Amino acid sequence: MNAELFLSAADALPMYRQIVDQVAAKVIAGDWLPGAALPSIRELAAANGVSVITVKRAYLELEHAGVIVTRHGKGSFVAESIDPTRARLHGELTRQIDALLVTAQQLGVTEVELQELIAARRSEGNPS
Repeated sequence: MNAELFLSAADALPMYRQIVDQVAAKVIAGDWLPGAALPSIRELAAANGVSVITVKRAYLELEHAGVIVTRHGKGSFVAESIDPTRARLHGELTRQIDALLVTAQQLGVTEVELQELIAARRSEGNPS
């Protein structure tokens, strides 16, 4: 399995998000087969010139989306059963949250205020 991805510092997406998107795309396309071992966090970081923390964050996102599984002491593997729709939706949700956080920061909205805004939208009958 090739540990080299096409990451760009000029891309508006954060590096961890680029990793998530590219790994998920390889899995969904069948390039990386179910049960296949992923490169270690250190190996992927070194091959792509990013920090270990960046790759760790990407792997956590991929695990939450059900794209990969991590076995303590053995590494990370492509999940045996992947729901491509769920993986894509999770990726879209993460991108929207990233955009929301950037906008909130630009407006000076605190985390508490943001939570209150979300709660208010839900109570107004908007999707929960």
